[in-house]
Amino acid sequence: MKKLAIITTHPIQYYAPIFKLLSHRGKIAVRVFYTMGESAVDKQDEGFKKAIKWDVPLLEGYEFEWMENVAGNAGSHRFKGIVTPGAIEQVKKYNPDALLVFGWAYQSHLKIIRFFNGKIPIYFRGDSTLLNEVGGLRKTLRYIFLRWIYGHIDHAFYVGKNNNDYYLKYGLREGELSFAPHAIDNSRFEIERSREADELRLALGLTNNDILVLYAGKFEPVKNLELLVQAFSALNKPDVHLLLAGNGPDEDKLKAMVKSSNIHFTGFKNQTYMPVLYQAADLFCLPSKSETWGLSVNEAMACGKAVLASDKVGCAADLIAGRKNGAVFVSNNAGSLLDELQQLTADKARLTKLGWQSKLIIKDWDFLHIAEAIENKLLNEAH
Repeated sequence: MKKLAIITTHPIQYYAPIFKLLSHRGKIAVRVFYTMGESAVDKQDEGFKKAIKWDVPLLEGYEFEWMENVAGNAGSHRFKGIVTPGAIEQVKKYNPDALLVFGWAYQSHLKIIRFFNGKIPIYFRGDSTLLNEVGGLRKTLRYIFLRWIYGHIDHAFYVGKNNNDYYLKYGLREGELSFAPHAIDNSRFEIERSREADELRLALGLTNNDILVLYAGKFEPVKNLELLVQAFSALNKPDVHLLLAGNGPDEDKLKAMVKSSNIHFTGFKNQTYMPVLYQAADLFCLPSKSETWGLSVNEAMACGKAVLASDKVGCAADLIAGRKNGAVFVSNNAGSLLDELQQLTADKARLTKLGWQSKLIIKDWDFLHIAEAIENKLLNEAH
């Protein structure tokens, strides 16, 4: 059986189920190497400003090894935050037929890529886009550097249209790319949680006819929640409410901005409760200034909800194209966001219909398609 070594930073709720599925299917052998080390499990998440312990299992159903990270200021927030002197020998001992690396922007990952380049096929998984490219000399230098980086990669699994464009720009060819859609556990979000959702709406003081707009995630500057609060305040509809679920560095600033009793905060909610938040809402909004994908949009769609995102959210080109299930507004433009909110909240019945479309669109964006893309590539690799 062909063996695949997977190099990634730490257990992540969106990736662990893929590793488990690959192992369960048994078509290839898989071992995951976590480069941040075992201590990464209890590290503070900078976006939430607290240590996050997910309440879904992330280390079950597949083989994995911890690597020893000796970085002084360890973490995935900087290039030198992951330094693993024993990585090469650890991977060599497993003797894989190919390597799948999640992200290159860490000293450890780049070292592994460079060592195994030309020895075994190197596959790559990332979700970068061209949506926030800067101009001038910096752009030229970045172009040269990234062409060099991706010159070490034999094949990349792209997550959507914007990611595919990125790989093509930086040197990969059509035949070196496979579609492996960004996905979440759709089935977990589809499970009916209506009783809890109704309880949440009741606790917020909503009637059945009221519309609830939801944002769920980190309260950090890139998410641009100030813009959402500003546009929502200007909307000023008594039957429309906004729920901000999460924590982060912008929390105090956002609460200080709020003058309306129709804007609510719930604090951080863990994974098992997330479907309740989405199912209680009528519209999900992701107003980010920069977002390579936006898996919260997948989650909202799996719960059958209409979605609204900025044009700097990577998934918008794939999941909200054609306005069949929501809308896209001009990033960092309060007027554009307000216009879309006014249109979308004008008719609750229309939001329900848009939500049905969301569910239809997202059903094929699942873990199985990712697993099959990886298996097909490795099994068809020349000996």
